[in-house]
Amino acid sequence: MQKFKSTLKQLWADESGQGATEYILLLVIVVAVAFLFKDRIREILSGKLDELSGKIGSFTGE
Repeated sequence: MQKFKSTLKQLWADESGQGATEYILLLVIVVAVAFLFKDRIREILSGKLDELSGKIGSFTGE
């Protein structure tokens, strides 16, 4: 029983996989936010690309 308790304590204190888990959770949150606001992001990017296209067209004389 003592060996079982010491093994459990050792597993509880082990933090070797903690960094990977944090990165995975952060990635999941970023993907979820991007998915929730995809329409708004698309509108903003489209507007900026149209604006840039207009500025390039005026620069080249089109």
